[in-house]
Amino acid sequence: MNTKLIIATLGLASVLSFGASAAVHQVNAEQAENLQSMGSVSVAAVAGSPMDIRQELAAKAEKAGASSYRITELNEGDHWHATAELYK
Repeated sequence: MNTKLIIATLGLASVLSFGASAAVHQVNAEQAENLQSMGSVSVAAVAGSPMDIRQELAAKAEKAGASSYRITELNEGDHWHATAELYK
């Protein structure tokens, strides 16, 4: 699957998601320009869908005290791996 398609799918899933944390928001690169970076998180060996990746990233971002995150890397294979930049 094309990485751009996966990222677009994650973005659409974030709009449609009702189960994810309301305190942490996924942002795009343009929105992130106005935010202060506070590090990054990653998830690995996630089996399932792009929505599962997003939920795990959101949970880690919330635990770290971030208000937003932006996916910077996404790899698909037998399992998913993703990295996200965190913002205050």
